[in-house]
Amino acid sequence: MSVLAAGMLLLLGIPIIALLLRTLSVSVEQPLMMFSQPVIAAAVLSLGTTAISVLFIILLGTPAAYVFARYEFPFKSILNLLIELPIVMPPVVAGLALLIAFGRRGLLGPPLAVLGIELPFSTAAVVIAQVFVASPFYIRAAQARFASMPRELEEAASIDGAGSWRILTDVFLPLSWPSLLIGLVLSWSRALGEFGATILFAGNLPGRTQTMPLLVYGALERDIHAAMWVAIVLIGLAVGALVITRLLARALSNSKDGDLLSTY
Repeated sequence: MSVLAAGMLLLLGIPIIALLLRTLSVSVEQPLMMFSQPVIAAAVLSLGTTAISVLFIILLGTPAAYVFARYEFPFKSILNLLIELPIVMPPVVAGLALLIAFGRRGLLGPPLAVLGIELPFSTAAVVIAQVFVASPFYIRAAQARFASMPRELEEAASIDGAGSWRILTDVFLPLSWPSLLIGLVLSWSRALGEFGATILFAGNLPGRTQTMPLLVYGALERDIHAAMWVAIVLIGLAVGALVITRLLARALSNSKDGDLLSTY
């Protein structure tokens, strides 16, 4: 059993170790590429679009998670499956679906064109792609937390005259923020690494839709060393996200809410 476990560890660890060793073995001038204009533009675009995506995920995903956790309605299971589908959907298929939905000849393309809105191959398309693939991680975490809340809290707040919004904002959110933050960090890291849906729906336009993962893809054809250094930055951000998630999970396990960790 130990041999099989070691084999799995090697399979997962060797590619990352090889990338680190190969990148650090190049000349000392190579890291200066991190301050070139294309890299800075891609980094600013990635951080800016993911910040906007996270905001949309919070504003739209929190009420959705609350509704699915606390209410019963027709076709709830099917609709919940629809929300979680992007987690397992191939990224290229997600991009194709977005293009067919919001493209010029897509389902909503003509109505949007009447309003003067063209989403494909724009910065807005990057945000939409990130929200589409990343929001289920936050919604799942929020929904699991909201579903575990005692009914007595909701009933007591209702007796005091609180409506659904007051219950959500004044009762559920203050008691749920560690779990929600874990889901939000996972969503942000997923949005930061998004590639397939973005390149198909938004394209790979430098300074406009070229995020850091797309820059790595484009740089492979021109300068593999620059691509490796950008990849190292992305790995560092991903490690940071995992560390934050683990610290939050440990804090939860040491609190009275530790049972929520079973959802992860």
